[in-house]
Amino acid sequence: MEAEKIIIRPLLTEKSYAGIANKVYSFVVAKDAGKVEIKKAVEQLFDVKVDKVNTSIVKGHKKTQNTKGGRTVGRTSDYKKAVVTLKEDSKSIAFFDSLS
Repeated sequence: MEAEKIIIRPLLTEKSYAGIANKVYSFVVAKDAGKVEIKKAVEQLFDVKVDKVNTSIVKGHKKTQNTKGGRTVGRTSDYKKAVVTLKEDSKSIAFFDSLS
């Protein structure tokens, strides 16, 4: 799988902002991607050295909407989250530097 298809987008939350100073970054990744594939994709896309990768499946949230026809209930999509920790001697990712 190509690196651009593995890393879908950065995940920007309050908790992920706290990790930027320690070179810990969060990404939404493809559901079928493994830790080794994620590590290679981040190293290829951002030219950094990855120390470790932690992954988890985030379940979608329940959403309700009141309309003229009654109440409709739905769910947001599930997604896979990867928390990537870089090595101490690695440079940081420029995209996240502009956020902090």
